Amino acid sequence: MSDHKRKASPPPANGGSLVKRARANTPPSNQVAISSGADKQKALIRNIPRTSGLESPIVSLAGAHTAEILGCQFDPTGQNIAACSADRSVSLWRTYPPTTNYAHLTTLHKAPILDLRWSLHTPLLYTISADKTLVYTDVTTGVRARKLRAHHGIINSLDRTLAGGAGVELVATGSDDGTVKVWEGGDEGSKHAVATFEVGCPVTSVCWSADGNNVFAGALDNEIHVYDLRKNAQVYTLGGHNDTPTSLALSPSGHYILSGSLSSQTVIHDVRPFSPLPTRVHRVLQGAPAGFENTLLRGAWSKDDGGNRVALGGADRTVCIWEVESGKILYKLPGHKGTVSCVDFHPKEPIILTGSKDTTLLLGELDPGIRV
Repeated sequence: MSDHKRKASPPPANGGSLVKRARANTPPSNQVAISSGADKQKALIRNIPRTSGLESPIVSLAGAHTAEILGCQFDPTGQNIAACSADRSVSLWRTYPPTTNYAHLTTLHKAPILDLRWSLHTPLLYTISADKTLVYTDVTTGVRARKLRAHHGIINSLDRTLAGGAGVELVATGSDDGTVKVWEGGDEGSKHAVATFEVGCPVTSVCWSADGNNVFAGALDNEIHVYDLRKNAQVYTLGGHNDTPTSLALSPSGHYILSGSLSSQTVIHDVRPFSPLPTRVHRVLQGAPAGFENTLLRGAWSKDDGGNRVALGGADRTVCIWEVESGKILYKLPGHKGTVSCVDFHPKEPIILTGSKDTTLLLGELDPGIRV
């Protein structure tokens, strides 16, 4: 073995001392480093314009549920999120940082919770379940305020509205027993239904008109039945579907209704009193496959731009967002690992909320729409 040792490095030419170089600052949260290959020094820093107050362009809300999520919705202020699941629980989340799961309600129902709605003017959350009950929950305390044995069959859908100038909140429910029932909202309402409409076949979806006088009900006969609360009778029906409607959603203007179906066809109907269209079919949209599981996929209208966009989840694990006027697909959003069962738009910002059978929720930023 050689006795030679490596010579010491020569001192710096200027006689100075070695100084440790400071680490570069972390890029701001709205910048992304993009690199191809192993050379990270040649990464491209790209600015992403932010359009909302979310912590990041995509936020995952996971860990609260152990079974598929069947319904999700922003509250009227956009500050909170509620989601219901087949694990018989409801989770409450904050929309903006810190995005935390601040409540998990597990004792409301004895069967899967199929859908929910926030009250429009009281701190109540309305939920329906396969146990045939409608429950009112006080979200400030997490305590069940009322429990109504509303139907003789599984309740598939609900919606709420403020009726006329009286300021009374009404809740409509649709069930497998073939009826649509209207209930008085609030924690002091009657235990008996305000009105009952016999559809004659299982009801999969319900929705109120803008003035609170009409109830729309999608049923197993592939039609949307329209009932007048004042006449207590059916006034007309909406066709256009080849299979069962899965959900109904009213546009912010109150002029149109979005309905998905098990035929993978999404239809927008014109529900104005004097529609220029004989069939009232305004648009037929394609791109969100319903799959073979017969899931009641729930759609929504954008609110920050006055309803220029609509969205519906699909069995291909994506969310399809269309422009209403042109019928073109604007986004095909991936991210979930299961069927996307429910979507909702933020009431004030271009944010979409999606819930899936993979037990997670996703919040995503969109480009701001143009209000018309």
